[in-house]
Amino acid sequence: MAYRKLNRASGNRKALFRSLSSALIMNGRIETTITKAKETSKNVAKLITLAKVGDLHARRQVLATLVDETATRKLFDELAPKYKERQGGFTRIYRVGPRRGDAAEMAIIELL
Repeated sequence: MAYRKLNRASGNRKALFRSLSSALIMNGRIETTITKAKETSKNVAKLITLAKVGDLHARRQVLATLVDETATRKLFDELAPKYKERQGGFTRIYRVGPRRGDAAEMAIIELL
């Protein structure tokens, strides 16, 4: 399965998704472009699935991806037990219309 490059270098893209994933975990919902929301949804689903395992190895894998310790702690302590019985579909994406400056299609992504 391919991923979107978003016209960025790999390091910048990795940092972008780290920050978007951390913000989504910490705040519960964020507003971003539709393509970034779709990619963030895939990344957060993988992180939640790892957090549902709950062992030390999974925690280190999530921490290597997120880097933010408070987001990792919230993911393991609050979100993983909440989604324990859920098989997938942890996020929801709403289209909100074009952005004023450049007419990019905007979306709200939120955790269920």
